[in-house]
This record gives sequence, structure tokens and C-alpha cells, in this order.
Amino acid sequence: MIDLRPVGYVIGLIISVLGGTMIVPGIVDAAAQTGNSSAFFESALMTVVVGLMTTITCQNRAGHSLSIRQAFLLTIGIWLLVPLFAALPLVIGAPSVRLIDAYFEAVSGITTTGASVFVDIDSLPVGVHMWRAMLNWLGGLGIAFIAMIFLPVMRVGGMQFFRTEGFDTFGKILPRATDIAGQLFFVYVTLTLCCMGTYAFLGMPAIEAVEHALATIATGGFSPRAASFADYSSGIHYATALFMVLGSLPYIRYVQIVQGGLRPLWRDAQVRAYLGWVTVAVLSVCLWRVGTSDQPAESVFRESLFNLVSIMSSTGFGMGSFPAWGSFAIIVGMWLGVIGACSGSSAAGLSVFRVQLMFAALHQQIRRIHAPHRIAPIRYQGRSVDPDTIDAMILYLGAYILTFGVIAVLILQSGVDFESAVFASWTSIGNIGYGLGPMLVRTGTFIDFPDVAKLLMILAMIMGRLSLLAVFVVILPRFWRD
Repeated sequence: MIDLRPVGYVIGLIISVLGGTMIVPGIVDAAAQTGNSSAFFESALMTVVVGLMTTITCQNRAGHSLSIRQAFLLTIGIWLLVPLFAALPLVIGAPSVRLIDAYFEAVSGITTTGASVFVDIDSLPVGVHMWRAMLNWLGGLGIAFIAMIFLPVMRVGGMQFFRTEGFDTFGKILPRATDIAGQLFFVYVTLTLCCMGTYAFLGMPAIEAVEHALATIATGGFSPRAASFADYSSGIHYATALFMVLGSLPYIRYVQIVQGGLRPLWRDAQVRAYLGWVTVAVLSVCLWRVGTSDQPAESVFRESLFNLVSIMSSTGFGMGSFPAWGSFAIIVGMWLGVIGACSGSSAAGLSVFRVQLMFAALHQQIRRIHAPHRIAPIRYQGRSVDPDTIDAMILYLGAYILTFGVIAVLILQSGVDFESAVFASWTSIGNIGYGLGPMLVRTGTFIDFPDVAKLLMILAMIMGRLSLLAVFVVILPRFWRD
């Protein structure tokens, strides 16, 4: 029997902290006199009480090391329960939606997906905008912790390749995961503050600069404007594209930069491939659009850069009419969303690392066909990749494709049209945030989807955020046996 007390103790602490953060949007609403501040204060009180009661109940197991099974339960428990409490202010106060819609919005925020079911975003109280941005930021930080600390230990999707790198970063063994967490938090806050300052300098209103910066660095995609970034200046568009890229690079490289220099960042094969692939995608789409439209070249380049970076970084900000660019641009964007950005960041998708390993494994098999007796181990950045990592990566790729198809079919069966269902599965499992299809034309949101489809998207968002296999492992009966 798995001892759930260590898991409950940590989850209780996290829920308590979440309740404390609700005070911030409550104060913002109180200062703006929107009449919505009480919703956040009431929700904060309920959340803190439940969190503290859970912590006190499980405190006799505080300080005990987590087993692998407990680590799986902890990661899944966080992403299931935290959005439930985060949804409370959205039910109690504005926009006063049903629990399933509030939970959808909270899950989308925590998983940094950026998909929304809220209509008429511009009319929401400023505190709600702040809360949505904070959910993005807190989720992105939590995802980075899990990607750097938990997934390598749990050997999920080939991430065990980074286990040594994560804990032997500066030439010496780091004694505790909290050492990495502290450095990561410093980097994350620094990037956020730089983004805020840049937005404000370029003319974005102060409160929107804060909200957009929180969502940008987390690659989250929630915006206080229904038009997202369409109404901002070109300077803000270029700055946002830059910070979306910075937010989707491996955070461990920033920690190394703080400790030494820029060399570790540029020597990372993921970073070089990511920048190279997104450059090729942007240029190819630009050439396509210049040849098929009469728009100015600079406008075409800026829109293409912004939207394609937003998709590949799994941010979800938008500008212009991306669906109207034609089939070629949509196909390129879809592939970029599937690939995603770098492992060890707050971005999602398959990740550049796994795609690189896939190509390396494919190349090795082709070489074996030509020379069956030749021994040629797969190498990545000068290190040999063990067979367990390759097997885990292949299993993850297969699970990703299968899950994408199954979720799309189930959404289709719930009453959603084919195009909307496919892109709903794509945007959910990749935590991308973009929505395409007839059912999104009216509002630009997923509000018209049936409740069953929303539940499937919620499941896909969480599964995509936790690298799928972490969820599959827990639902197996063998996991619960001693």
C-alpha cells in the first residue's frame, strides 16, 4: 500500500501557497474598485484552510524522501488539484462561470496552454486578468521544476538522459534538488522582470506589461485583450517574439550562464536546432505569403515570426489572421506545434531533444542496413545514449501519436466537427493554445464545445504537460500493488 501522507503534505503546502497568491489579484481588484475583490479573498481563505488542514493531517510524514511511486502521484496530484482551487475565484466572482468552464480555464493556465473558454475578455475585471497571468507564471515555474528535477528521476520519455546533467551542473554534485530550484527561481524572476521592463519601455500600459510578461516567460499565452497582441506596436511584437524564444530555452543553461558564461547555451545541440528550425519555418512561410499576397514584406515577416515562434514555443499569443494564411502556413505551424521547443523549459510538445534523438536513431538503423556488423552507438552532444533512453523516447513518441489520435476521435464523437476536433487535440496535448476550426469562429474560444469535449481537452492538457507516460503509469493496476 502506497503511503500517501508525504504526497498529501507537499500538496497541502502548495495549495496553501496558492491560496496566499490569490490575495494579489484581490488587492488589484480592490484598488481598481471593480467590486470583484471579495471573490478572491473568499477563495483565498477557503484554499488556505483546506491546504493547511491537509498539511497538518499529513505532517507526521514530513521530511521523508519520496519514492518513485510517490513522485508520480505528487506530480499528477498537483496538476489535478491545484487548478480545482485556482478555479474558485472564477466561479464565486467574475465571470461567474460554471465549474467545468472555470476548471478548463485554470487547467489551461496552470499547464501554460493558453486555450480559453472566456468570451469578451476585454470586459473582465483587472484582477481576473492578473489571476490568469499568474496561473501561467506559476504553472511555468512548476513545469520547469518538474522537467529539471522530477522527470529525469522518474525516467519519463527519455528524460533520464538529463539526470546527471541536472544534478552535476557546475562540475560538482549538487547535494539537494533545492539548490537547482533556487537558481532556477532567480533566473525565472530575472527574465520576467526584464520582459516587464521591455514592454513598459516600448509603450505597453503598466498593468498589461506585468500581465503579459508573466504569461510570456511562462510560454502561457493568456492575454488581457481578446485581440491578444494585434493592437500593439511592431516593437512590442519583435520583443515578444524574443522573450518567447528565451522562455522556451533550457533553464539549466541560464543557470550555467549565471555561473560562468554564454558557451553552455550555444553549445547545446537543442538550442542550435531549435533556433535553426524556427528560422527555416519563418523564412519559408514568409516566402509563401509574399508570393501569394500583396502585403508589405516587413508586415509579413513580423506576423510570421510572431505567430510561428508563439506556436513552436507553445505560448499561444496571436496577431493577424493566421488561419487565412493558407494551407502551407497551417501545415508548417502544425508541425512546429508537434515538435515544440527545448526540454528543460516551460514549453511543451515532443521537444527538440526527442526529435533529434528520433532522427539519430533512424540514421543508425539506416547505417545498420548498409553495414549490419558495424557497431555505431547513438551519441548526443558527445555522450553515448543508452538503449533505455532510446526505448523510452520511442515509447513516448508512439504514445504521443496514439494519444493525439484517440483524443481527436473522442472529441469528434462528442459532436465537434472534424477540423475543430483535430486542432483541439493538437492544441491541448501540445499545450499550444491556438484554436482553429468552424466551432471557434463565433467567439475565438472553446466555449461552444460540449462539456465532454472540454473534459477530454482538460485530460489532454494535463497529459501533455506531464509527458503522457507519467499519467499512464499511475492508471496501471500494477502501480498500486506492493
